[in-house]
Amino acid sequence: MADQPQTSRGAATYQRILEVATQEFAERGIAGARVERIVATARTNKAQLYAYFGSKEGLFDAIFFGSLERIVNVVPIEATDLADWAVRLYDEYLRRPDLIRLATWARLERRPAGRLVDDPDRLDDHKLRAIAEAQAAGLVRQGDPFDVMAIVIAMSMAWSPVSNVYAATAQEPPELHEQRRTLLRESVRRAMAAE
Repeated sequence: MADQPQTSRGAATYQRILEVATQEFAERGIAGARVERIVATARTNKAQLYAYFGSKEGLFDAIFFGSLERIVNVVPIEATDLADWAVRLYDEYLRRPDLIRLATWARLERRPAGRLVDDPDRLDDHKLRAIAEAQAAGLVRQGDPFDVMAIVIAMSMAWSPVSNVYAATAQEPPELHEQRRTLLRESVRRAMAAE
């Protein structure tokens, strides 16, 4: 990132760019997003956007890594109750479907294989340690902690905006979401129980 805003007006512009660009990237991906649309909707100009983010790709990175931080902070792992963690992830995908779409665009356009995030930028070390500790305590099934985490996250995404089967929305009846939460909770509990 090039410059950080120095004034309250600059900070407001910076925030508008992030909000507008989040929707633009979530809907259209990196290749389909247009800087012209972003700056017009954010009521700014290209020079300001490039001063703050360096490039369109730099803007995407700021948004994408911000979304990863949000998930870590808003949905912290509880490795002794991975089923509850999966349900809280499901709920976050309902609240912020744009965040999961950003990760999907990053996978499609940037990292089609391997880990989604390079080692220096990963935010899952504490999750992996927590899972390993729960495994050592006999609370979670054995297996590579990364693979355990990946399975739980995949299960939590069963009805996410990127599901190839069914994409749930927050507008659906609450009882339907509760049925899914119950099924997800029990499925993860059984799948991750220590043997």
